[in-house]
Amino acid sequence: MKLIHILHCIGFISIDCGLRNSSSYNDSTTGLRFDPDGGFVEGGMRKQMSQEFMANATNEQQKTLRSFPDGSRNCYTLPSTIGKKYLLRAMFTYGNYDGLNKTLDGSLFLFGLHIGVNFWEAVNLTNLNPSAVILKEVLTIAPSNSVSICLINFGLGIPFISSLELRPLEDTMYPFVNSSVSISMESRTSFGNVPDIVIRYPTDKYDRYWVTWTNKSYPWVILDTTNKVESLPGNNFFNVPSAVMQNALSIESNYSSFRITVKPRPELVLPIFHFAEINGSNPNRRFDIYSAKELLFSDFSPSRFQVDSMHQSGRFLYNPRAFRLNKTHNSTLPPLLNAAEMYLLVRMDNLTTDSDDVNYMKEVKNHYNLKQMNWNGDPCSPREYSWEGLTCDYSKSNQNPRIVSVNLSASGLKGGLAVSFMNMVSLENLDLSHNKLTGAIPDYQLKSLKILNLSNNQLVGPIPDSILQRSQAGLLDLRLEGNPICSKVKDTYCSNKKKNNLQTMLIAVTVPVILVSLLILMCIIWKLCWKEKSDHEDYAMYEEETSLYVDIKRFTYVELKLVTNDFQSVIGKGGFGIVYHGKLENGDEVAVKVLMETSIAESIDFLPEVQTLSKVHHKNLVTLKGYCQNKKCLALIYDFMSRGNLQQLIRGGDDYCLNWEQRLHIALDAAQGLEYLHESCTPSIVHRDIKTPNILLDKNLVGIISDFGLSRAFNDAHTHISTVAAGTLGYLDPEYHANFQLTVQTDVYSFGIVLLEIITGQPPVLMEPQTFHLPNWVRHKIAMGNIHDIVDKRLLDQYDASSLQSVVDLAMNCVENAAIDRPTMTEVVSRLKELLPVVSSERLSVSASTSSMNPMDAEIRRQFQLTISGVSNEEYSFKSGYTGGMSELIPLSGR
Repeated sequence: MKLIHILHCIGFISIDCGLRNSSSYNDSTTGLRFDPDGGFVEGGMRKQMSQEFMANATNEQQKTLRSFPDGSRNCYTLPSTIGKKYLLRAMFTYGNYDGLNKTLDGSLFLFGLHIGVNFWEAVNLTNLNPSAVILKEVLTIAPSNSVSICLINFGLGIPFISSLELRPLEDTMYPFVNSSVSISMESRTSFGNVPDIVIRYPTDKYDRYWVTWTNKSYPWVILDTTNKVESLPGNNFFNVPSAVMQNALSIESNYSSFRITVKPRPELVLPIFHFAEINGSNPNRRFDIYSAKELLFSDFSPSRFQVDSMHQSGRFLYNPRAFRLNKTHNSTLPPLLNAAEMYLLVRMDNLTTDSDDVNYMKEVKNHYNLKQMNWNGDPCSPREYSWEGLTCDYSKSNQNPRIVSVNLSASGLKGGLAVSFMNMVSLENLDLSHNKLTGAIPDYQLKSLKILNLSNNQLVGPIPDSILQRSQAGLLDLRLEGNPICSKVKDTYCSNKKKNNLQTMLIAVTVPVILVSLLILMCIIWKLCWKEKSDHEDYAMYEEETSLYVDIKRFTYVELKLVTNDFQSVIGKGGFGIVYHGKLENGDEVAVKVLMETSIAESIDFLPEVQTLSKVHHKNLVTLKGYCQNKKCLALIYDFMSRGNLQQLIRGGDDYCLNWEQRLHIALDAAQGLEYLHESCTPSIVHRDIKTPNILLDKNLVGIISDFGLSRAFNDAHTHISTVAAGTLGYLDPEYHANFQLTVQTDVYSFGIVLLEIITGQPPVLMEPQTFHLPNWVRHKIAMGNIHDIVDKRLLDQYDASSLQSVVDLAMNCVENAAIDRPTMTEVVSRLKELLPVVSSERLSVSASTSSMNPMDAEIRRQFQLTISGVSNEEYSFKSGYTGGMSELIPLSGR
């Protein structure tokens, strides 16, 4: 038995991350040897879980971990065989190792995983019990003689890892895994009466985890056999253990079908079903297998005591919600299921750096002992994590990127010049200046090299002829000043006189120009300030005698100056004028929109905005505090919104990112404001310029619609407004271009664009790499097969998949070309309200479903929330009494 274990373990790598003891040990459950991680990773800190959680650890690997507080990317590198297929598994248990209680402090706690140079999955520990175990597993092909697993810091918690395992697979297994496609395990489940909650090594010689699913309550039927169940001849694609296939789940004979409902994921999912007939002699069992309404397999009959693994040649399905197994008319027995696997697509699109360049840079790193450099993973890929000091050439999209520039200036280099550089055939710029390099200059015979900066080192000896000739021919810029060698060679290579002369000339020319420009600028500013002061002083004389007949306060110009502290704080600008921050006598903060003299003659929006806002009162519409009517200064005074506008928060930077629930709440706020204008105002009001800059946010992130300058009212007797063009590019109803008529449905269209911006983080018109209207860009991305690709990357996959699909559907419904096909704002509000409880309950379920301390009860069970429902031939309903959160039975009326 021991020999068998050794044979099966060939190629296994098991790493206990952060293990303080330098010696290896054998795991008490599997007998597999676990090694310390010191030889597989650079950087990081060894930590151990808090003592209060030690007793909850179900294996030794949970007790220690390695955290990576420094660097945006930190990688483990495991030895592999190029082209070999592997299973890689990472485990994460927080255990409150840092005493900060990060999983339960209410903030986001997540980081990313890369397999090689490609994004694998996010590790999300938000709202999890500190003892919970997260397991991530990917099936991939090694791109070289090593495979790397990188932890990516999103700025939302320090990345860490508890253990890392690599298991070789047979080359024939999972044939759809190739150099461009890897698969991430969503679930791997064994159905039936299996005593262990997890089946793994040595039962599964590849050490796959099979989570056992048992539910013996009516109407389910558990089948098992002691007979060996083997794969069909020639079918070694999955090699499912016999112990897994000796058990199955079926349903009472008066039922004709059951359904497997999987957790919604807006991604491409690959389902694999494993069947074997283990009941009685010559049974008649035939059934169809559906994904939603699509028939995947017709009239299927499982083989007796042999494994049939069903998948559509590795076909991925987009966001399958359920699979249904239906008994056929000529079948005696209902369907059964022995085991199932679900995988998510991991695209391996990013190319690794040319292998020669990688090896030469690693030689350089070792030669100079560059431990201070955060050089982890691939040097060039992905671009955002390329090594510091390197410039790479990505111009050939179908070829591996090459290193074209290395800048190690002032990096504390000592010793001789590394010869590895001369082998990098694409290197154009090599800067090793301001170090302590000694010895002679190697003969760098690189035709690609254009700049060689070796200045301010301690180099001696002659310049190699090849370098000298290329420099003299003007093909190489050689810089040697500040080296002992300069006492022996010509001034040309060792003097910066020419450079200094050029600098002197530039200074002599530019300084006078700058001084003159500053003087002119100061004169202009002084003149403008003087004029503005003079004008302001005169404005008090130009108050309009006739007031507007509206029920809000009118401010004089003098009062306006007091409110704005003499127009000191500018918070916005536009074609209308300037918005200032102000404060009323009672302390209320306000925003003051001022149309100065140059804008007044052209302004046609001031009066309509005052009249509209004086009539409407709703929590999601901006409140007009007052106005100023001066012949040289018109102004509107609003409540101040401290969080700016929606556009700023969606696309204005990385200092704050709205989460999914906040975005839905803001969308609902804006929708309710529009619904009020359309349905509760008499006559109805069309805003005509709904866009993200016109949705303001108060300190509590409540969405409030502003900018009513274009608003128009129309009576029920009229179905539209005929008017000149209104609105903003990208938001305007396409039907307007055909008939020049604006209706409430015009606002619905604009709101649909706002919804798409909320989802995608993109502007209404995308300009690169080609011009796209946002709805068309979304349609294009979804047609490519993954709705996940349209989601704002700053959300980091933290959104409820089902609500995402619903919001996308709603947004696309709002931007239908024909107004008659769009919903009303009342319908939009109703649908958004239905979605918000989904988000809230999802957050609760994540917290509740991970409270168990067993590793499989945490991440695997949380990921694969299976629902099985049966269809009876009788008219009644039934729900199981099972309360573990793992299944629900909903038999429906017969079929």
